[in-house]
Amino acid sequence: MAEPTKDARGRRRYATTRQQGTHQLRHYYASITLAAGVTIKELSEYLGHADPALTLRVYAHMLTTSHDRACKADKHMRRPRSSLGRTETELNHEHDREAPQ
Repeated sequence: MAEPTKDARGRRRYATTRQQGTHQLRHYYASITLAAGVTIKELSEYLGHADPALTLRVYAHMLTTSHDRACKADKHMRRPRSSLGRTETELNHEHDREAPQ
């Protein structure tokens, strides 16, 4: 990092780029909160954006795509289920717990 300069009031100022400094930390925070399930509207409020559309434009690449969600739902729906709505494995485990030893 470069040496700091002094502004007109004598305060130290460090030159940073968008790849370092507080901007990068802010982007990291936004990314991990989205990954944790925070909505765009909530994140927009946390970051102080006046319009959630700005947040969406900047962080849309971080959101799970509809294709990914559809694949996950499809895999869940394809698991074989018994007439009771549980998988055969779940029923076998339940049977094992109930069986006398």
